[in-house]
Amino acid sequence: MAEAERIIGTPDTPGAGTGPEQRDVHGTDGRADGTDRADGAGRADTAAAGDAPAVRPRRRRVAVLFAVAAFAYALDLVSKLLVVAKLEHHRPIEIVGDWLKFEAIRNAGAAFGFGEAFTVIFTVIAAAVIVVIARLARKLYSLPWAIALGLLLGGALGNLTDRIFRSPGVFEGAVVDFIAPKHFAVFNLADSAIVCGGILIVLLSFRGLDPDGTVHKD
Repeated sequence: MAEAERIIGTPDTPGAGTGPEQRDVHGTDGRADGTDRADGAGRADTAAAGDAPAVRPRRRRVAVLFAVAAFAYALDLVSKLLVVAKLEHHRPIEIVGDWLKFEAIRNAGAAFGFGEAFTVIFTVIAAAVIVVIARLARKLYSLPWAIALGLLLGGALGNLTDRIFRSPGVFEGAVVDFIAPKHFAVFNLADSAIVCGGILIVLLSFRGLDPDGTVHKD
């Protein structure tokens, strides 16, 4: 009997049962907590996969923001180059009789010709707007907000380019305006982008939609 117990072993005998059944109890690598390295890696992969859906929408919205900004900026830049080359120092071009003309002027003030004595201040404001938009982009999940901020960014960059690179000097340059409706101030495409972006932001705010995609009701 003793010889049989020695050969077979008993549950209380130390070292007994070291076969596959014992490994199953402790886990695939013998750890007492029932976990293994493969399980840990799997959890890490699952956590990373869970974070990815939250990151991808933000990246797409930021891409939309910069695409809209690049389009608005390029359109404004090309239009101003054409106006300076073909229209400045020439007679205005009538588009719709006296109601709408293309007339090249240099504006040292803000949009629509306001505040010509504060050119440097408006330059600083434009630079500050660009910084604020860049900070908002870090938590941007709303497509309408991406479009609105893109319009603001493109317009601000368009006029800031004039402030920096056009005469009479750096940060004091006069903006090129050329769209001249009857009984209204002369403006450019950058001004239009800024106004459209601002109106869209006001509408989104009234609807309670935040840049991060959440909707709140007052």
